[in-house]
Amino acid sequence: MSLSLLDIKRIALLARIAVSEQQAHEALNQLNPILGLIEQLQAANTEGVEPMSHAQDVSQRLRPDEATEPDRHGDFQSVAPQVEADLYLVPKVIE
Repeated sequence: MSLSLLDIKRIALLARIAVSEQQAHEALNQLNPILGLIEQLQAANTEGVEPMSHAQDVSQRLRPDEATEPDRHGDFQSVAPQVEADLYLVPKVIE
């Protein structure tokens, strides 16, 4: 798929971007090679290829899911201006 100058101008209009004639030509010259490369990649036969999350077979070491900080919930709520049912109450700012 390649773009035309009309496509570039239409995209700029939809994006509410002012584009001069020269800028439209530059964008066209930059985008068409990228779209051509995408077409080449999509044409590759990937049938039977298992998806992978990384180019190399690596895995991250995971740490245990344990709390490392003490629970200071009560300390923070004790100095809050207003608290109800363990929730912070804030003033209404939008009518």
